[in-house]
Amino acid sequence: MGNFSREEVQSKLKNAPLVPLFTHNDLAVAKEVVHACYKGGVRVFEYTNRSVNSAEVFKALLAYARQSFPDLAFGIGTIYNREQATYFAELGADFIIQPILDAGVAEVCAKHRLAWMPGTMTLTEIYTARQLGADIIKIFPAATVGPGFIKAIKGPMPDVKIMATGGVEPTRASLQTWFGAGSHCVGLGSQLVSREVLEEKNYDKLEVLVQECFDVIKVLQAETV
Repeated sequence: MGNFSREEVQSKLKNAPLVPLFTHNDLAVAKEVVHACYKGGVRVFEYTNRSVNSAEVFKALLAYARQSFPDLAFGIGTIYNREQATYFAELGADFIIQPILDAGVAEVCAKHRLAWMPGTMTLTEIYTARQLGADIIKIFPAATVGPGFIKAIKGPMPDVKIMATGGVEPTRASLQTWFGAGSHCVGLGSQLVSREVLEEKNYDKLEVLVQECFDVIKVLQAETV
């Protein structure tokens, strides 16, 4: 079981509603990215299960995060089935994010009391995810359906908590669009942790970019209060 309850992860997302989605084979690089994002204000970080040694790096990063950033919720993404979910839950992941909706993963998260954020694209999938106990519902790829879709589903489902992922950019205009449409939080991958940052090892630049995103988000949240 992770260090944080489902409610605690949700609280962190409410206060810092930007989730980096990141994977890398090099543990040293991954540590620098987590550190920079944390200093920029991130409190919920997804390590994406896409690298050849994802499990090994995740385990080491989780230990690093626990020791260095004890208030950081550190979870795993790109989980497809019960077996994967069980493996990472037993390693100590704080939450599980999916690109799809799978009932087996929902059961694992419920058993281990982990926040569960499945990927959906339709109202039926969103409804099913809520029935299965989803804490936050990921719209992926968000750019395909567009912010208008998120705004529209707030009609029949006004209290649904949406994380827009896939096509969100770390710019004022993009963040304003997605949060303005009703997103509860956003997930950013290579748009945030760019190839340029990694090649140049310019982690200070990443930290500043994350800070700038949160500055924009705080203004947007204040405007909707």
